[in-house]
Amino acid sequence: MDNATIEKKLKEMIVGRLFLNVAPDEIITDASLIDTYGIDSVCLLELVVGLEEAFGIMVEDGDFDLRHFISVAALRDFVKARL
Repeated sequence: MDNATIEKKLKEMIVGRLFLNVAPDEIITDASLIDTYGIDSVCLLELVVGLEEAFGIMVEDGDFDLRHFISVAALRDFVKARL
């Protein structure tokens, strides 16, 4: 799966699961999900479930590091490493 496909799927999943008031294609890939879009710790847990469902990967307790969830770009790299 290439970067563009993963990013598109991530943005759609983020907007859909977190009910953000922004279109998926308006999410800036390198922007902080926390600072720019108001994602909090509860939302991050929802993203973990979304990653597991959307990409068929397992997110272990040791993987739950804010660095992996700070932006769509970081999530993309995390997903690519596990696919």
